[in-house]
Order: sequence, then structure tokens, then C-alpha cells
Amino acid sequence: MPRLRTVLNRTVLALVGLLLLALAGLVLSRAPWAPHLPTPWPRPGPHAVLLNADRLPRLRTHGWWTPTVLAGSIAATAVFALWCARQLRSGARPVVPLSAPDSALRTRALEDAVTHQAVAIAGVAGCRTRLLGRHNHLQVRMRVWLHPDTTPADVLPALTTLADRTESALAPHTVRTQVRLSARSHHGRRIR
Repeated sequence: MPRLRTVLNRTVLALVGLLLLALAGLVLSRAPWAPHLPTPWPRPGPHAVLLNADRLPRLRTHGWWTPTVLAGSIAATAVFALWCARQLRSGARPVVPLSAPDSALRTRALEDAVTHQAVAIAGVAGCRTRLLGRHNHLQVRMRVWLHPDTTPADVLPALTTLADRTESALAPHTVRTQVRLSARSHHGRRIR
């Protein structure tokens, strides 16, 4: 689901960017220096408008004009409202109910605890943890960066123990842990 949201966000941003670029091109083509632009650009008169008072009534006489504009406006408003509502809803971090009565665990607290324990393992340079999923199916994703001279075999037993402890802490839920290992390079940062 997060990948779908990322793709949707980037698509919306790209479309809004293209729309703004087209509007900027339209405004720039009507500037006083427009005659100096390359030939494919339209060259309207100095006081020309997009829809003048003569052309708008002619468009309204067509049977398709009003329903098309109305349907397009309603669809654009509905899509934008749903997108905004989805963005607002995704900001809240959920809680995971535990097996003890009236107990719950904030996902952010679990992510922070797992991250701190992973960074405490010898050979681990950094870690980022995310808890995903709903209801009884949870997924713990760990991105672990290793020090340059550390091999994955050095840290895997400790990470397996950490994953087992995390899964047992979330006992009534089905938990799957995914660990992605990366190595930091030997090279230091370049200063220019």
C-alpha cells in the first residue's frame, strides 16, 4: 500500500507540475516580448484573452460544453478531496493491541525500541525499522547498515534473536520480519 500511495503522489505532483508549466507557457506567450519567441509559440495580440466575450457564448451553445465543464470540475474536486483525506489519514500512527486486556502498543514505540536494540549490536552502523500491516498480520521491516569490515554472518545471529523477541512480544499476531542488510563504504565523505 505505501508503494501505491507513493506512485499516486508522484503522479499527482507530475500532473500538477505539467499543468502549471502549461499555464506558465500560456502567460509567457502573452507577454510583450512574445514576438521574440521561437516560431512554434502562438502569437496572440497584445490584449487577447483565452476566452473572449464573443467566443464564450458560442461555446455555450454547444450541447456538450456545460455538462463537460461541470463533470470535469466535479470529478477534479472529488479526486482532490479524496487524495487530501487520504493524506491526512495516513499521518496517524496506529496502535497494536496486545494479548493482555486493555493493553496496546504504539507502533512508533516498537519501531524505536527495535532500532535502538539493533544499533547496539556490534558491527551495526545504523538501522531503520518500520512496522506495517493491519489486524493480525504484521510485518517488521528492518534496514540495517553494517560497518565496512563487518560481514552479514557476524550480525545475523543477533538480528535473528532480536526478530524472535519482537515476534514473541507481538504474540497473538502473525508477524513476519524482513531484514535488509547494506554495507557502509570504506570511503569517507568528500569535502569540496
